[in-house]
Amino acid sequence: MERIETDLLVIGWGKAGKTLAKTLGSQGRSVVMVEQSDQMYGGTCINIGCVPTKALVHRAELRRGSDGPAEWFDSAVGARDALIAKLRAKNHAMLDEVDAVTLVDGRARFVGPREVEVAAGDDRLRIAAETVIVNTGTVPARPDLPGAEGPRIFDSTTLQHVEPLPEHLVIVGGGFIGLEFAGMFARFGSQVTLLNAAERLLPREDEDVAEAVAACLADAGVEVVDEVRATAFTDDGTRVTVEHEGGKIPADAVLLATGRSPATDGLDLATAGIDVDERGFITVDEHLRTSADGVYAVGDVNGGPQFTYISYDDHRIVLDQLVGVGTRRTTDRVGVPSTTFLTPPLSRVGLSEAEARARGLDVHVLSKKVAEIAAMPRPKIVEEAHGLIKFVVDAKTGLVLGATLFCVDSQELVNLVALGMRADVPAADLRDGIWTHPSSTEAFNEVLAGLPR
Repeated sequence: MERIETDLLVIGWGKAGKTLAKTLGSQGRSVVMVEQSDQMYGGTCINIGCVPTKALVHRAELRRGSDGPAEWFDSAVGARDALIAKLRAKNHAMLDEVDAVTLVDGRARFVGPREVEVAAGDDRLRIAAETVIVNTGTVPARPDLPGAEGPRIFDSTTLQHVEPLPEHLVIVGGGFIGLEFAGMFARFGSQVTLLNAAERLLPREDEDVAEAVAACLADAGVEVVDEVRATAFTDDGTRVTVEHEGGKIPADAVLLATGRSPATDGLDLATAGIDVDERGFITVDEHLRTSADGVYAVGDVNGGPQFTYISYDDHRIVLDQLVGVGTRRTTDRVGVPSTTFLTPPLSRVGLSEAEARARGLDVHVLSKKVAEIAAMPRPKIVEEAHGLIKFVVDAKTGLVLGATLFCVDSQELVNLVALGMRADVPAADLRDGIWTHPSSTEAFNEVLAGLPR
C-alpha cells in the first residue's frame, strides 16, 4: 500500500477546507485534499446547498401564470445543473492548478493520529500529515419513522431533481429549509402543505415576524398546518400517504426537512482520538482544535452555525493558528447575520425584541410593514411588498441590538446593519443616512424616524 506524508491533509471540500488548501498550497506547503465524490468538488454550498437552491428559488419567482408548471420546473432544473457544473469545474481547477496541492478521490477513515486510509474501489492509500482538517459537513437527517425510506420521499438534496414536478408536495418540518422549499415549489405550481410541529411558524422569532411570514406563504398558496407531527408514510412509488396525529394526507411527494446530521460515518474518529458531542458533531474549542493534537474541525461538522460564511471565517481562525499569531477565535464573532430565502428573503441579525426584553434590556422597538413604508418604493416597483422591517435599539446607548428585515433585498441590507453593529454605529446614523433612490436601504430613514432625538 502506498503511503505519503504531507504538511496538511484536508478531508472534505467545504469552504474552509478548500480555502486553507489553496492558501497554504500557494505558500509552498504540501497539501492533500481528499473528497469522496466528484460531484462535491467545491462543497455542499456550491453543489447541493446555498447556490443551487437559490437558483431554483430565482427561477420559481420568474414563472408567469401562463407558464406550464412541469415544463418551467424542468427548465429551471436544467439551468441549475448547468450553473453548478461550471462552478464545480471552477472549484476543482482552483486547487488543481496549485502544484503543492494533491487531489485524491476516495473515502477517508482514520487509522491513527493524523493518519488516514483512503479507499477508492479496490485501491488503498495511506496519508500521514502534520495537520489534519476535517471539513466533511452535514447530511440531511431522516426521522426514524415507518416508511421514511420510500421512493417518493425526498430530502433537500434529492428533491431538487424530483420527477415529475409534484402536483401536491407535503413538507415535514417548519424550519428554514422547509420554508424555503415551500415557497419555491408553490411558485413552481405545486400544491404545498407544510406540517409544522410547533404552535406557530418560527417559534424563536417575534410573533409579528412569524405572522408576516405565515401571511406571505399563505398568499403564495402554501397551506401551513401547525402542531402536527408525521408518524408514518405509505409510499407505493407514485403516491405517498402521510399519517399524522389526527389523520392522513395523500401527496405525490414528501420532503423531509427535519434537520441535518454530521457527515462523519465511516471516518472512525475514535481511532484518532477525536471526541464528538451527544449529537455526533465534532467537539472543538474556540480555536477549532479537536481533542486530537494537530486536528481541526471546520464548517458544519463542528456543530456551529451552519452557514458558508461561518465556514469561511473558520478558515481564518485555523490559518491564524498555523501561520499567524494564534489569537483569532470563534468568540470574536459579533453581529453575524443570517438570511432565509423566502420571497421576499427574511434576514436577521442580533437580538429579537423578545430576546432583548427577556434580558431585561431597556429598548426602543421600531417596526413597520413594508407595504406601508412610503419612503421605500422599490418593493412596489418590483411587485413584492410583503414583509416588515423591525429594529431593536438600546434606549441608553442608541446602538442597534438587533434587526429583522423581511423585505426585498434584505440579504444585502442585513450586512449593512451587521457592519454598523460591529462598528458601534448609532441607529440614528442609519436613520439619517443619505441613501440612493429608489433603493431598499432608504427604508431606514422612515422606519427609524421614531427614535428619540
